Amino acid sequence: MEYTLKLTPKQASSEDSIRRYLAEERGVKCSSLWVRRRSIDARQRQVWINLTVETDPDPDVFEVPPFQIRDVSAQPPVIVVGAGPAGLFAALRLIERGYRPIVLERGKNVRERKKDIARIRPEQRVDPESNYSFGEGGAGAYSDGKLYTRSKKRGDVTSVLRLFVQHGASPSILVDAHPHIGTDRLPRVIENIRESILRAGGEVHFQTRVERLLLSADDRVEGVVAAGREFRASSVILATGHSACDVYRYLVEAGIEVEAKGLAVGVRLEHPAHLIDQIMYHSREGRGQYLPAAEYSMVDQIDGRGVYTFCMCPGGFVVPAATGPEQVVVNGMSPSGRGGRWSNSGVVVEMPPTGDDPLCMLRQQEEIERLCWLQANQMQTAPAQRMADFVNGRLSADLNASSYAPGLVASPLHFWMPKDISERLREAFRLWGRRYHGFLTNEATVIAVETRTSSPVRILRDRELLHHVRIRGLYPAGEGAGYAGGIVSAAIDGQRCADAVCGD
Repeated sequence: MEYTLKLTPKQASSEDSIRRYLAEERGVKCSSLWVRRRSIDARQRQVWINLTVETDPDPDVFEVPPFQIRDVSAQPPVIVVGAGPAGLFAALRLIERGYRPIVLERGKNVRERKKDIARIRPEQRVDPESNYSFGEGGAGAYSDGKLYTRSKKRGDVTSVLRLFVQHGASPSILVDAHPHIGTDRLPRVIENIRESILRAGGEVHFQTRVERLLLSADDRVEGVVAAGREFRASSVILATGHSACDVYRYLVEAGIEVEAKGLAVGVRLEHPAHLIDQIMYHSREGRGQYLPAAEYSMVDQIDGRGVYTFCMCPGGFVVPAATGPEQVVVNGMSPSGRGGRWSNSGVVVEMPPTGDDPLCMLRQQEEIERLCWLQANQMQTAPAQRMADFVNGRLSADLNASSYAPGLVASPLHFWMPKDISERLREAFRLWGRRYHGFLTNEATVIAVETRTSSPVRILRDRELLHHVRIRGLYPAGEGAGYAGGIVSAAIDGQRCADAVCGD
């Protein structure tokens, strides 16, 4: 039988306590149960846990079967450019449909990539081919592994989550309203996906940056040139991720149609995690014994543009997300337990395209990142300001302790950031401070600059057939192509492009 329950955090803390509640309050006795859905309602002072449970379930019904490996080693090849969520899930779908994926990734495998990321702090520089954005797993591998999406109309979200579980993610992601895997567990899941591709007869090539497309005289794809080698196939899924600026420049120079796409630019806002717990759970004790680190999501219109939180990381870390020289970019991530001292979120302002130049927003993005790098003394330290000082236009005499490993440097963000961004951020912070008592505080730190929320371009494709508007056999996919915004939506778009390759 299925039951919908509204429990206190303590009552919902274990299967035994849920079964005890069912027996005492509903007169329902069961030997086992399965939680089908779980969400937190923290709108009032009393926090509630909403559950949908199935009593005495048939284990065969709810068990996720293993991913079915089929031999595609002798089947037609499809080139997949990029091993982020769009590329990896496109490759898995191609295997399911009987095609052989050849995955080309400019960065390193996830284990080697970790070593390069660890060197950013002591060396104060970024490897342009192996960093928080480039490498196996893409940018999503180091952004908390959040799996919440509103893109349900585009594809089957559950099928994506089940594939993650089949490759080692916790089954809890099938239950939680806002599921996440965690950056400590996601690398192993990514490795397992790679092993599925290889066992099926597909290929995965690392440190193999695609330099150009191979095109026929009648504008059909014949393959790519990558790392000085030719890879031949009649279909290419281009899933490069949102930071492949060299790819965008190549496409424009080659006359392949792209257009400028609006950006969202801002900062990372970091609070003590306990303070966010107190505010969001309406309690001086914070999360207490039975609740997870608190999340928040805010969006408002300020002077005609949206200002909103992005990629909120409870109990997480702020990380350096630049992909090349003369850049400072920040992002956020958190481990599965979300037990860190700080909680952070991107807070960004919508920026519409400023002209017909397809690379105009890319250039704006790069200008802001270079300006931030100059403010950071040409290192990977990040310019920062206490939150109330930023709002009130004061330079911070000192800074809070922070999770940002390369270090912070006190800087007047209110002065040097573009006014159309900084003024809207300051007004949003004032508004949110009135809405949530304690949120606007000098205990919080504003860290610059968050610019990689999405791709600055959209690679034009046919609305129905999903191939490029002119180049047959080229399937732009995921965040890098301008058609997704997060791990799940990118994975869904990769699957859709794979289906399109197969003729659906």
